[in-house]
Parts: sequence; structure tokens; C-alpha cells
Amino acid sequence: MARKNVTEQLLPNDAGLARAADILVAGGLVAVPTETVYGLAARADSAEAVAGIYAAKGRPSFNPLIVHVKDIEQAEALAHFDARARKLVERFWPGPLTLVLPLRANAGLTPAVSAGLPTIALRQPAHPAMRALLERLDFPLAAPSANRSEEVSPTKSEHVMASLGERCPAVICGGATEAGLESTIVALREDGGWNLLRPGPVTREMLADILGPEALAATSRIESPGQTARHYSPGKPLRMNATEVAQDEFWIGFGVLDGDFNLSPQSDLNAAAARLYESLHLAGASDKPRIAVAPVPEGGVGRAINDRLKRAASR
Repeated sequence: MARKNVTEQLLPNDAGLARAADILVAGGLVAVPTETVYGLAARADSAEAVAGIYAAKGRPSFNPLIVHVKDIEQAEALAHFDARARKLVERFWPGPLTLVLPLRANAGLTPAVSAGLPTIALRQPAHPAMRALLERLDFPLAAPSANRSEEVSPTKSEHVMASLGERCPAVICGGATEAGLESTIVALREDGGWNLLRPGPVTREMLADILGPEALAATSRIESPGQTARHYSPGKPLRMNATEVAQDEFWIGFGVLDGDFNLSPQSDLNAAAARLYESLHLAGASDKPRIAVAPVPEGGVGRAINDRLKRAASR
């Protein structure tokens, strides 16, 4: 007999946020909505709390976590900001951009959030519920996506509960997320260069307008979430650029290629990004054993969509 889901479902109101804050202060876990995907949050200054994230997700400890902050002042207490970082913050925070910056020696974070690296990944989220929750706390939150490691990221509270079940004690039910893709991650190098570590809603072109050309080569080590080859897996074989489909394939369409689920009949890449993970959840739950995805253009946020699909297709 299936075990009953015991996740406490909270509303994004004063009572729900107060309950979430109490759980987090005590070192517990809460799944929270952001404008990108739902995150599994714990206090970033507690080794025990962050260990709970790794245990719930089944996540390898070499994979760093993003630390969510309430404002730039809190961020500057954790990392060294230069003029370039401040320009990015002024343009994109609060919002779906994560900065990888040199970690301050006295930051007070548990080493697990940086996976032992001398850098830290920071973001100020824009979602009103997440921002209101951070305002109630005296510490930042580590919050990777609220799903089992390598699985499809959650864009609804229902996805969180289906993936994590009782491993997630509580979830703030804030509806569907807006962007539908994880944040862009950019690393600012001490030599003045920069690298795009994970494409997302803030595109490479947007970053280059502020930072200049990207450095030619990035380090081969894992510096941020989403860099492992296999990630975002729907649990079935997936092939990309499919203009025809077999009977045993769930077809994720785009534009005029309609499919079983169309990311955007109007060929709108932002709409497609917002619906990508929903499509993978539906495909994974269907009775068809394989998945085919129509071609998605590389321009703009299309690069981020194809990045996620390539990792989902890796076996």
C-alpha cells in the first residue's frame, strides 16, 4: 500500500509564512516557490540543515548550492563584490540571475553550501512569497530545486510532493512558477573574465552587454548546480529535434509541430521555457515509454531550453 504524503501544505499568507519561518529557524526543510522553479530551502548557516537538503534530494555533496539572500547588503556580507557584480545586481536583481563570487572568510555559512570551493553562488529571488519569507529570517537560505537529484525540476507544489514525498516536511503552495527554468549562473573571475555556467532566463547576450565578451574557456570543475552531464531526467529515453514521431513516443511539440503537448504553438521561446518542465513531468507520467521533442531554436532563452533537454537526454 502506498504511503500517504505527509507534507504540510502552507499558503503564502502571513500564517503560512510564519509557520515556514519557524520550521527553517529550527533547522528544518521547506519547499518554496520562486520565479524560476520551486526550491528546497534550509538555513545556509547550519551544517545539519544543509545535510538535510542533500539527504532529501539524494544529491552528491560535490555539487554546490545556491544561497538566496534578501538584499544586496546580506549578499555583500557573504561574498566579495566588484564593480561588475554591482552592475549585474543593479540590472537583474531581484531576479533569475545567480552570481558565483569569491566567498568571504567570515561569511558564517556552512562549508557544505559551497562544496569546499572558494566561491559562493548567490541570488536575490523576485517571487513575493520567497522574498517575504527571507525578510522574516536573520539568515540566508540554501535552496536547490525541490526534487530528487537528476529528476525534472518542479514548477508546481504538486511536482514537489510527487518527487520528494515525505522527505519534504512542508511546502508553500504558491502556484505555477513564472520563468519555468532555473536561474542563469555566471561566474565572475578575479582576472576580469567571466563564464556562463548555466544558461537561463538572463541570456549570454544580456550579460555580454554589461560584461563584454565571455572568457574563452571555463574551468572543468563543477562550480554551480546544473553542470552535471545527466540532469533533469524524466526517467525515459528522450530524443531531441524530432520532426516525426513513433507510436510509442510522447511528442513534445513546438510551433507548428503540435505533438501531445506543445511548448508554444506561437513559437514563443519564453512561453516554451515556462512550460518545459511541465511537459517533461507529463511525458514521464504518460504510458508511452519514450519521449521525442520537436526542434527548439537556439536563440535567446532557446539556448537554456536545449541545455536542459540535452542533459535530460543523457543516459
